[in-house]
Amino acid sequence: MKIQAVLLLILGCLSLQAQKVNVFKPKSFKINGYNINVETMGKGNPVVFIAGGPGNSHDYLQGNFGHYHKDMQVVFFDGLGRGLSEDAKNAKEYSVDGDVETLESIRKALKLKKWSLVGHSYGTVVAQAYALKYPNSIDKIVLINGFHSGLMWQEANCDTYNFYSKTHFPEKWRLVDSLRQEGYVSSDPEFKKVYGSFPTKYIYYHNTKFSQPTPKDAKRTWSDEVYYTMVGRDGDFHVTGCIGDIDFRRQLKTIQSPTLIVAGRYDGVSTPEYALQYKRFMPQAQFVMFENSGHNPYLEEPKAFFEVFDQFFGLE
Repeated sequence: MKIQAVLLLILGCLSLQAQKVNVFKPKSFKINGYNINVETMGKGNPVVFIAGGPGNSHDYLQGNFGHYHKDMQVVFFDGLGRGLSEDAKNAKEYSVDGDVETLESIRKALKLKKWSLVGHSYGTVVAQAYALKYPNSIDKIVLINGFHSGLMWQEANCDTYNFYSKTHFPEKWRLVDSLRQEGYVSSDPEFKKVYGSFPTKYIYYHNTKFSQPTPKDAKRTWSDEVYYTMVGRDGDFHVTGCIGDIDFRRQLKTIQSPTLIVAGRYDGVSTPEYALQYKRFMPQAQFVMFENSGHNPYLEEPKAFFEVFDQFFGLE
């Protein structure tokens, strides 16, 4: 009986913790004529979290960072065409510049003088573009497993992913080759079905047993339309669109806000070969390589990651 009571108490505590992560409430802000979903909680220094993709909703970031509402004002949002936000009337409206302007409009709507930016993966692209355009609106910046240029996205992300897929699953890759010889590209439904069937979770996770925690009521966690508009119709092989055009390398030295850059030794998306280049392009930033992580060090090495994160934000 005592053991059962203890187990019930533990399960009750875990259930309470899960509920606390899900207390963020959606609220629509009218931005550039569209309803954009913004969810915020907490008091203190404001921090906005920018999701990856392009195409992800904010949900996985809420699952990993939502508890920070106890220490600061946490802001999550869904970009245009993602999550609970409205779709664009014209797909051409999906862009890095558009996401930057959405961010700035949210800051103004929340009446925040300054805030800190935390971007993951594609979210780092938006964070860097925002920092260069609106330097006076920023307190601190965290770039988690990001990209400094379209070239990096092509070589560290697409080329690496395809090399791993081809060399680890040659039987399945023959079908990819045959489809491409017939003229199929990344965004074609028939091609996506084959290309998306590769068991390549190890590209993103060093420990493939991990999965992203998300709120139970998460809706539309991904948008293909946003993704292929921004990386190009054949973006899994040839990066074009607005992502192909980005290149922050020569400008990163001008960013004066305190910056933390995070990388994972086993990241197959933002590979260390390129991630380490940030030390040259942004020498003023703090750079941390997590030796037992892939693309998600906050999930794979949470103790070490959140110690660094807390120290950077002065939460210790």
